[in-house]
Amino acid sequence: MAKPMEIEVNGKRYPVSYPPDTPLLYVLRDELGLTGTKYGCGEGQCGACTVLMGGAPRRSCQIPVSAAATKSITTIEGLEKDGKLHPVQQAFLDTGAFQCAYCTSGMVMSSVGLLQTNSNPSETEIAQFLQGNVCRCGTHPRIMEAVRQAAKRMQERGR
Repeated sequence: MAKPMEIEVNGKRYPVSYPPDTPLLYVLRDELGLTGTKYGCGEGQCGACTVLMGGAPRRSCQIPVSAAATKSITTIEGLEKDGKLHPVQQAFLDTGAFQCAYCTSGMVMSSVGLLQTNSNPSETEIAQFLQGNVCRCGTHPRIMEAVRQAAKRMQERGR
């Protein structure tokens, strides 16, 4: 049975009415039209649906909308500010860190989550953090380079 609630996505509050166990992914895509968050496996294993929930990367296909009602959600669409891409988004573009791009939004969101908690991750830390994000095209070396570039740019900006 549908239950009215509010969720905060990309800094805005939205009234929604869904059964409490509906995956957040469906609400983001179907109700709010935020299609940058992708449906991949539906089991939380591929990372295509990754969003930031309370600042931490989470698989939106596994989060019930009722659990999301108490946290702020950031999707790939919410990273851009005043027409300027987030440093991670820009680094992914600059390095060509995608081929089919299906994994890209999840990879970007996980990378943003990593850099929020570790501003200078090692190669091993990046690889471990992104381990749950699957790229079938094999662009992992460019993805790693993008995260390194973004970390460097973010450190330079913070000075």
